[in-house]
Amino acid sequence: MKLQPTIGLEIHVELKTRSKMFCGCPAEHFAKPANSQTCPVCLGLPGALPVPNRLAIDWAIMIGLALDCQVNLKSTFDRKHYFYPDLAKGFQITQYDDPFSFKGQLKLESGKVIRITRVHLEEDTGKLLHKTIDGHKLTLVDFNRSGVPLVEIVTEPDISSGEEAKEFLKKLRDILRSLGVSDCDMEKGSMRLEPNISWSLSADKLADYKVEIKNLNSFRFAQAGIDYELKRQKALLDKGEMPVQETRGYQPATKATFSQRVKETAADYRYFPEPDIPPIVLTKAYVENLRKQLPQLPEIVVQELVKDFHLSLSTAQLLVKDPLKLAYFIQYNRQIDAQTLANLIVNKKIDLSHPPQLKTTTETVDPKIIDQVLKENKDVVVKYKAGKTSVMGFLVGQVMRQTRGQVDPKLASQELLKRLQGPALKS
Repeated sequence: MKLQPTIGLEIHVELKTRSKMFCGCPAEHFAKPANSQTCPVCLGLPGALPVPNRLAIDWAIMIGLALDCQVNLKSTFDRKHYFYPDLAKGFQITQYDDPFSFKGQLKLESGKVIRITRVHLEEDTGKLLHKTIDGHKLTLVDFNRSGVPLVEIVTEPDISSGEEAKEFLKKLRDILRSLGVSDCDMEKGSMRLEPNISWSLSADKLADYKVEIKNLNSFRFAQAGIDYELKRQKALLDKGEMPVQETRGYQPATKATFSQRVKETAADYRYFPEPDIPPIVLTKAYVENLRKQLPQLPEIVVQELVKDFHLSLSTAQLLVKDPLKLAYFIQYNRQIDAQTLANLIVNKKIDLSHPPQLKTTTETVDPKIIDQVLKENKDVVVKYKAGKTSVMGFLVGQVMRQTRGQVDPKLASQELLKRLQGPALKS
């Protein structure tokens, strides 16, 4: 029997709401004094009642819509039970039976579609701090993160390699940032990655086991961890041994995974409906209003930048990855040649906190440079003379590149027009 890699992803994303998921404590927890942003609700004290964060719910639904998901008009929260020191009340409020969104998809550059199983909302846990104090190894708990809104995005096992996983994750990050719902800063734990890996007959005929790598905090580690785990499991299968269903960690120094614990199943968590939160009932009109609030998704913006400003695909993609850079380009591209501005931004040669200040000359552009640009781009000249005047921006960009941005784009455009409307160019 020929086996194939079957990889599914679970991605946890912290939403950047001002308050936590079920209480009014500040959600921004990074580098804050330990346990300074807690209350009876996020500490799980007896008698404390959760109140859902409406903005977090809206954002979770918008993420689902951006991933082409169907939306449940009636969703419920559930309790997921397990004992761990960073989970104060002994259970996590999450969604199990009725998530906000389900059955979506995200397409890779190859055209391959990765199916999205579900997008659901839950609360984050506290954070364990391992320290040595007075010669004693101790584990401390900081509950500032406990209760922060956390969206979990789960895929079907449609991914076949670490490289595909990395591409999917980057595309997902770009979508989340474009929505403005999370900074996806993996160094701060705002986006955490957990691949599930096995070798199966097909995505529809899964193996009797799967191995999960927990809490990866970089795309590079995700790719390396998946590729290592595929090799480790294949070596066992080739010897006739079945890999253990377990949770493993990843050690960057050795580029290898290591066993942590036997993996739980859904039955171990004893899910049941959260009794303190009634079902969330939405109308179709409410969902459609959220759909109207979606910005253009990154792939569409990239296509428009390439088409309208003649940027290279790689430059357009770099702009779109950073909302601040993209906003700066959109604001100032009419003041400076678009290609020159884009290159300055992506090469970090311009201060994004101030309007662009380029040295310009008031003199006419050297005719030799104009001639050189026109001769090197005869196909573009033909398009211009055929009526496609939008290519003028490309030609101006070439002049700006030749002069290293030291001329006024308006003057460059004027000189180009004189030559284009004058006698035919000599070959």
